[in-house]
Amino acid sequence: MSFDWSQYLNLAKELAGQATIPAEQEARLRDAISRSYYAAFISARNYLRDKQGHSLPKTSDIHRYVWQEFDINPDSRYQLIADNLAVLRRYRNQADYDDNFPLLSAIATIAIKRSQEIIYNLSNL
Repeated sequence: MSFDWSQYLNLAKELAGQATIPAEQEARLRDAISRSYYAAFISARNYLRDKQGHSLPKTSDIHRYVWQEFDINPDSRYQLIADNLAVLRRYRNQADYDDNFPLLSAIATIAIKRSQEIIYNLSNL
């Protein structure tokens, strides 16, 4: 069955404390994947900006730029961050755009773990 995208509105109302109808679990899981990506991505972006002094693009190219900056670094810790960012972005795109998302619950768990790993690794660079 295809995802009912209007469930995101119910989730938005729920998050804003305005819900009269709770969001379905699928909307919550999809949002968990998306938020996991953004928690890791923005942390990585800010690391490049604040710790390494990068001047960052102001366009959607920022996603590719952040990934590439970690990917081109030969340090295995940077490589791990790049690999996890790539996987998380793929999951986030599926969660945000695909009508059907098999294994959603399992992927949400994986996304959270990968995001935590990125944030932990960034704090130890």
